[in-house]
Amino acid sequence: MDFLEKIIQYDKDLLIFINGMGTENWDGFWLVITNQLSWIPLYLLFFYLIFKSLGWKKGLGLILLTALLVTFSDQFTVFLKNYFERLRPNRDPSINEVIRILKNNSSFSFVSGHATTSTAVTLLMHLTLKKYYKYTLLFFIWPLLFSYSRMYLGVHFPIDVTMGAILGLMIGYLFYVLSLKLLNWIENKY
Repeated sequence: MDFLEKIIQYDKDLLIFINGMGTENWDGFWLVITNQLSWIPLYLLFFYLIFKSLGWKKGLGLILLTALLVTFSDQFTVFLKNYFERLRPNRDPSINEVIRILKNNSSFSFVSGHATTSTAVTLLMHLTLKKYYKYTLLFFIWPLLFSYSRMYLGVHFPIDVTMGAILGLMIGYLFYVLSLKLLNWIENKY
């Protein structure tokens, strides 16, 4: 077994362990956590904090940039999934009989769009708002729960969410740098 095969097997074993810790008592909770609509209150909190801290003009600029970040992140992860074509755990015949499957996604697995996008948005919000608010690091609870839910439900491997989070940090930082330029431009223009 070569090095890559060993890593993939370890990844599968780790998923079996993580997924196997699930119980029916918690299934409903993790199905709610993985649903993007469940996080609307957090998105509204981000909107409120952005507008309160930056004002309407800069706030609107940052919201539009965040929408661009979400679009870019989503499309880039779709590109990566189609490039690598890694089967999701629920579709992988080597383990789908031994894991608990609560969602039945059919697209490819690597990398997790949930992990990538939630981490990218969180980093952008944290870096933008940390000078105004003390506890912005707590925002990172969102991508941690969001990412874990994907393994719990049997639709992503640990490497998918780990690499998704790393990619999300890079995308989030790139968009933070862009936001500094945008906010500076808005301040000087208006």
